[in-house]
Amino acid sequence: MDWSLIFSNALAAMVGLETVVFALAAIGLNVHFGYTGLLNFGQAAFLAVAGYGLAISVANFGFSTGAGVVIGLTGAVVLALLLGAPTLRLRADYLAIVTIAAAEIVRLVFRSVSLAEYTGGSDGQGRFSEGFYSINPIAIGRYGLGPLDFDERQTWVLSVGWTLVGLSCLLVFLLMRSPWGRVLKAIREDEDAVRSLGKNVYFYKLQSLVLGGVLGCLAGFMTAWGNTVVQPDNFSTETTFYAYTIVILGGAARVLGPVVGAAIFWVLLSLTDNILNQAKNAGYISDAILTGFQVGQVRLMLVGLGLMLLMIFRPQGLLGDRRELALDAR
Repeated sequence: MDWSLIFSNALAAMVGLETVVFALAAIGLNVHFGYTGLLNFGQAAFLAVAGYGLAISVANFGFSTGAGVVIGLTGAVVLALLLGAPTLRLRADYLAIVTIAAAEIVRLVFRSVSLAEYTGGSDGQGRFSEGFYSINPIAIGRYGLGPLDFDERQTWVLSVGWTLVGLSCLLVFLLMRSPWGRVLKAIREDEDAVRSLGKNVYFYKLQSLVLGGVLGCLAGFMTAWGNTVVQPDNFSTETTFYAYTIVILGGAARVLGPVVGAAIFWVLLSLTDNILNQAKNAGYISDAILTGFQVGQVRLMLVGLGLMLLMIFRPQGLLGDRRELALDAR
């Protein structure tokens, strides 16, 4: 088995596009779940609205990349208002039901045949990323450090992505140490107590939903630019639950928790996948025990087992505090 290749692939996964995308999605979800106690099960919808808002406005209507980004951000804000306005006055589980249903509705709308002229249907929409790559200041060539090796397009995407991750973490750090952020954390603990102090709990929740949705929609932009195409199945329900896994793995209500969680999550998936595949190719695992088609499922089972053990022995995550999980779900 080539252990150098296994570890170099894991290192590439730690800083790769998937880690960037899910770190951004989890940062937004951390604002919802970790800091405010909102059960948003539809974070994938914010990614989809942002990605398709960018792609459709540029490819179909000829807008610039900057205008497409503004349209995508506006779509995320509108979606947050539409989801939060009728549900945030109710119990937390109503928001969970509405958001998971809305995310699937959004995905199926973008996948529908009737809108294929604009969305591309199940094949997705392309022809929108030229403007993003045209401003790439990085010269043609290979870049990296040690086993990391990327071309100029990958380097540009990752540079923009990790810059957005850093800025998002800085924004969350500053906001959550402000009076506004302290109110959010108080709402998470006991919203009735916050309401008794004269604070408009509904308005604060709505602001949190909008902020987390906007931060999460940055992941939609990075998915679109990194893959140069947006496809509806990239924004399935499992995207949201991967993001939840990452938040809990890194530690809820911790600024760097989503980033650490995303890196570890994708490193574990890379390690298990490469080890299992190389073990099979070397003949250490026979087809009677595991076929090549089952490697993908088994690696998720192994990572899932590891997460179960984490929840048993350290439910607050790697960087978290057990008290942060004591949510007021009324």
